[in-house]
Amino acid sequence: MTSLDRQIISLALPTLATLLAEPTLILVDTALVGRLGVDPLAGLSLASTVLATIVGICVFLSYATTASTARYFGAGKPAQALRLGMDGMWLALGLGLVLGAVLMVAADTILGWFGPDSGVLSEGVSYLRASAWGLPGMLVVLAATGTVRGMLDTRTPLLVATIGALANIPLSYLLIYPGGLGTAGAGYGTALAQTGMGLVLGGVVVRSARRHGAALLPSGTGVLRSLSDAVPLIVRTLCLRGSILLTVAAATALGTTVLAAHQIVNAVWNFAAYGLDALAIAAQALVGQALGASAVRRAREVLDRCLVWGVGVGAVLGIILAASSGWIPTVFSTSPDVTRWAAAGLLVCGIGLPVAAVAYMLDGVLIGAGDTRYLAWMMLVSLLAYAPIPLVLAATDLDRLGLILLWAGYAGIFMGLRSVTLYWRTRRDEWIVLGESRR
Repeated sequence: MTSLDRQIISLALPTLATLLAEPTLILVDTALVGRLGVDPLAGLSLASTVLATIVGICVFLSYATTASTARYFGAGKPAQALRLGMDGMWLALGLGLVLGAVLMVAADTILGWFGPDSGVLSEGVSYLRASAWGLPGMLVVLAATGTVRGMLDTRTPLLVATIGALANIPLSYLLIYPGGLGTAGAGYGTALAQTGMGLVLGGVVVRSARRHGAALLPSGTGVLRSLSDAVPLIVRTLCLRGSILLTVAAATALGTTVLAAHQIVNAVWNFAAYGLDALAIAAQALVGQALGASAVRRAREVLDRCLVWGVGVGAVLGIILAASSGWIPTVFSTSPDVTRWAAAGLLVCGIGLPVAAVAYMLDGVLIGAGDTRYLAWMMLVSLLAYAPIPLVLAATDLDRLGLILLWAGYAGIFMGLRSVTLYWRTRRDEWIVLGESRR
């Protein structure tokens, strides 16, 4: 094992645990709410999809700060790096307050767009409104984590994420069952955990900024620049979340049982995908610092080794997922139909994970390099290629077969096309721009 391999692993392993915090919160909620019945589980599926969409759109707060701070640290300018991090956190707080208020007011309207049964809608609205309180904290976590990762510190976010994920388990349980809040209790528990994480990790960045003499108050131009630089990442993420929304809309049209099964498949897929993303984020930080230091050879070495690691990990995860697809759903539901249909979907996901691994790795490399405009265009192309599949399936009555075809399309066409287009890009030199800033 080379020194680069050891550095990738030392960054990726703590990042893995950090990334798994958010899907772990959803997995815990899925397991606890699933015991309440099919309607609560299906409602959680809709609400968590909307919530994940909002957080996913705002993931630029993490990715952009990781790439930009890594470049400045690579160029030996920590004060400027932390200045960008503080602006990112102020932007995150503002967005979180606005988006949280929107969810409070419009939860029933937003979830109603999916056309669920009345019982499913009621449960989903309860969870979404309760979870909305945690959005400011969650978005601050994204911006603060990106800043700290750009400094190649992945252990601090790991510690905060671990404590937050562990605290969420008793919080949600107590509010759901002894507290009698049902589905809403899961949302409140998650919101409390996210708020605590935001306060702690934001405090870490503030202390670092003070130590390096960086200003703490928001810079109008800095916040605007953060938002402007993030536009391609926002477009990229909107396309990604659009594909997920199309998938859940098709699952909703296929029936409540299929939607409940889809929630299990989606939660497990996200859990595995975040594991791959840990390697991608290691690539972001290492590529960003290499390009900031004008080390082209180092950047290409990071690209090649992260790709090898990603495909290998994706293959192992795929085998494990396929082999355990028969019993995993029983952890989340007692309905025989839900568990049987979820098992079929998980088998398809296991086959598709090695393909998805290529897309995750190269996505991280190009974000670290700041090549976000290309990423945005290729994500749009992939979305347009995939969109006909869920739209057609939503108009059919294929039940379990529909769920299988839905996930085959997502893993094979959407992720496969992303893998091909990003691989082609990284074989060329256009993504390599040297210096402290890509501008």
